[in-house]
Amino acid sequence: MRLARAVTLKRSPGQAAGTGPAPAIERAQATAESARDGDAACAAGLGRWRELPAAQQPQWPDRGALAAVTTELAGMPPLVFAGECDLLTQRLAAVTRGEAIVLQGGDCAETFAGATADSVRAKLQTLLQMAVVLTYGASVPVIKIGRMAGQFAKPRSRPTEVCGDLELPAYRGDAVHGLDFTAQARRPDPGRLLRAYHCSAVTLNLCRAFTTGGYADLQQVHAWNQDFVADSPAGQRYERLAGEIDRALSFMRACGAYPSELRSVELYSSHEALLLDYEQALARVDPATGRTYDTSAHFLWIGERTRDIGGAHVGFTAAISNPVGVKIGPGTTPAGLVDLIGALNPHRVAGRLTLITRMGARRIRELLPPLVRAVTAEGTPVAWVCDPMHGNTLQAPSGHKTRRFDDVLDEMHGFFEVHSQLRTHPGGIHIEFTGDNVTECVGGSYQIDHADLHRRYETACDPRLNRRQALDLAFTVAESYRSPR
Repeated sequence: MRLARAVTLKRSPGQAAGTGPAPAIERAQATAESARDGDAACAAGLGRWRELPAAQQPQWPDRGALAAVTTELAGMPPLVFAGECDLLTQRLAAVTRGEAIVLQGGDCAETFAGATADSVRAKLQTLLQMAVVLTYGASVPVIKIGRMAGQFAKPRSRPTEVCGDLELPAYRGDAVHGLDFTAQARRPDPGRLLRAYHCSAVTLNLCRAFTTGGYADLQQVHAWNQDFVADSPAGQRYERLAGEIDRALSFMRACGAYPSELRSVELYSSHEALLLDYEQALARVDPATGRTYDTSAHFLWIGERTRDIGGAHVGFTAAISNPVGVKIGPGTTPAGLVDLIGALNPHRVAGRLTLITRMGARRIRELLPPLVRAVTAEGTPVAWVCDPMHGNTLQAPSGHKTRRFDDVLDEMHGFFEVHSQLRTHPGGIHIEFTGDNVTECVGGSYQIDHADLHRRYETACDPRLNRRQALDLAFTVAESYRSPR
């Protein structure tokens, strides 16, 4: 993970100092200079979200224990730094100008058990493979953001779930309680917030090691594929592309050029800013600017269920200086979206706000155009990213929650069609995938049908694309960027 140097962050008088900002970070911070005064005012009111209605929060049984945990978290080192967040804002500003695209993906819900070297490497490998396909196919920089190192909490449509005669609280992620369907496991435990912090730190360290230790070198494109190329159409297609990249690299080396950018990767972390007590505890003030950052991740997003403009999640997110996203579902109105943009990016900072659409394959061509027109007319630069998964969930005859791969592709095609018609930039994709060959979504080049779902249905929450399906999607997206628009 080729990340920016650390910037000193202030939390308490006893906290150790970091190093000063590098020149690249100073340039990144300069992109938001015009918003500094407003951001400082926001920092002073960061805790005002507590005065607002907060949806999707656990019913912690012991508020004293929660207070003790958040106090401990408030003294912990930051997981990310202000300069890194500003650099990502600068990268996302290029997306708003049509000069780059976003690849954001990872687990639906991370688990504590999944914070292992093998699991993290498999997800990272899939993300890198997809990024190679997109970069080579679209011929623009790809900003890589993992749904990793913090995605330990999930919103739910219903507060409870039923199994047989037993009704218990719905699973809200390992940061809240356990997955086992027992009363004891489903009891919210604030001590799990500390474990979420430590698992996030472990995952970030692993990502840094993999992406700076030679694993992300483009010369490894064949090695990333050896374990599944023989029996996978997606793998065979990827191997052909890897051969083309090899020839290009050989030409560059013959010319005496092999820049460092080809040997490491800029990777950013993200998760849904759902558990506000946790996010508040990891908020830090950058003394160089007086601006406040949520140091739990580089990029935070607000979900479809928590984007109420008068709610606590919007209130909290408006007060931090990280680049942020918001999920935009079928119920979004043009006027409501314009108001939301004004609340989250009042100073119109390019790269600050990403709109992540999740309309469903059957409705995106109808519902997205008026939103794009309204945002374009309003004038604030935003990055448009498509989440083609959350609007296409269904229940299989077996009772498994699943998604049809064809529906995922169809929503992606609709997203590109709308932006082509309106002459706006389709800024990228946001997907749920795993590096394992699970059987959770049906379809893809290596056909999975409903009868296969039980074979490796391993998700803790929503169905994810497996590695082959993720690569299939990457090739389709790359072709969409290549097509004349």
